[in-house]
Amino acid sequence: MTLVVGIPACAKILDEREQHQTPARYADAVVHGMDALPIMIPPMGEVQLGLLDHIDGLLVPGSPSNVHPNHYAGGESQTPDKHDPKRDATSLPLIRAAIARGIPVLAICRGIQELNVALGGTLIQQVHELPGKLDHRGGPGTLDQKYGPKHKIAVTGQLARIVGATEIVVNSLHGQAIDRPAPGLVVEALAPDGTIEAVSYPGAPGFVLGLQWHPEWRFSENPDSVAIFRAFGEACRTRKNVTRKAA
Repeated sequence: MTLVVGIPACAKILDEREQHQTPARYADAVVHGMDALPIMIPPMGEVQLGLLDHIDGLLVPGSPSNVHPNHYAGGESQTPDKHDPKRDATSLPLIRAAIARGIPVLAICRGIQELNVALGGTLIQQVHELPGKLDHRGGPGTLDQKYGPKHKIAVTGQLARIVGATEIVVNSLHGQAIDRPAPGLVVEALAPDGTIEAVSYPGAPGFVLGLQWHPEWRFSENPDSVAIFRAFGEACRTRKNVTRKAA
């Protein structure tokens, strides 16, 4: 019984032409970490809500772009050249509708920020400019260096049960982060500087997990990442079985 996982894409201009794309590593993690089929969801707005009838899970990926602060009353944008309004108009309603229907959601990097905003939370626009905060951006170097292990996080709740630990080491490639968690979201991991690294939504009808780091990067080499994608896959499979029996 094949699982289908939707991955919202970004809108980008390349060679003066709009392209819809997302890094291939997310699809690779869906295929090899979940034994599922990935389907890219073009950023075409709320019309894409119809796809929820045909997917078993929603994986909201990272992106260099930031959620526009208009969506969380965040004031003037501090990163005006790093927005993707078409993705905002697609991912935010998709997240809300998927959660309401009990479709499992795994939200990564920009995804955890979208999850928080979609449910009524706010964001820190530039974490590294706040006193006492680390610079969580990737920094210079090769991709392997940028996505390499950066710092420990303290883990609790559902995430701790998934990875079987209360402390793990993660990478870090983000300039923004959760400020005020949305109503219903529970913080499940913190960086040493107090930056929120993971949230869950215990009151949701299905699996919901947001992660600020990138577990999809070389996921098969990291036992914690393997466990996360396995848990997401199991949640998707459980929902598919329940839905099939109810039909």
